[in-house]
Amino acid sequence: MAGLPPKRRRYVAVVGPGNVADDDDIASDGEVVGRALAGMGAVVVCGGLGGVMAAVCRGVAAGGGTSVGLLPGVDRGAANPWVSLALPTGLGEARNVCIARSADVMIAVGRGYGTLSEIALALRAGTPVVGLRTWDLHGDGVHVAGSPQEAAELALALAGG
Repeated sequence: MAGLPPKRRRYVAVVGPGNVADDDDIASDGEVVGRALAGMGAVVVCGGLGGVMAAVCRGVAAGGGTSVGLLPGVDRGAANPWVSLALPTGLGEARNVCIARSADVMIAVGRGYGTLSEIALALRAGTPVVGLRTWDLHGDGVHVAGSPQEAAELALALAGG
């Protein structure tokens, strides 16, 4: 799928807390999600910083895929070292709107208030959301995944690919 034109590629936003340790289970889940999405040819969009964002980008890089980090500030150098394309927005937390709107589907890994806002923005825009150990919003349109691999597969199915 990596050779498909941009219109046919699936863009998957992966969101989660920026303050988890690398050895945290949530970070591990993010890395597995990233690797799985890369293997399925998806382009991964995230906030480009630490925690789950760094973990998912690490997984994408390990899987030979592409990640796009929409950074809150204006310094491209603030991106985690695994981001393929770092895009400084200068928007602060308002960049969450860009993350939610740039993807065909969103995967939320873990809990954080920024994650909650991204879930709400995606749902408001009609973007499907897959949740993996995240906020208990399952009755509100969040599709629950039981594992990182299931989250990636479900996300691509919801995105139509």
